[in-house]
Amino acid sequence: MPLTQEILGTNADGSKNEDYCLYCYKDGKFTQECTMEEMIEFCSQFVDEVNKNMPKPMTKDEYKDMMRQFFPTLKRWKQ
Repeated sequence: MPLTQEILGTNADGSKNEDYCLYCYKDGKFTQECTMEEMIEFCSQFVDEVNKNMPKPMTKDEYKDMMRQFFPTLKRWKQ
């Protein structure tokens, strides 16, 4: 998901955080402490919502595979 001003997370001082979205980061900390795989499982429940904006709908397994490729590139999950 592209990070726009509307969905940026917040730092402890209330300022916008340019690295994380509001679903993952609020008030200077992650909203959920979990592994990458746990986050993929959590996010997979939203596949129907994601499919509303896709030209070709994905199955839940396809969506999980896509996240498994994308999530390791995110700052939170970089190794």
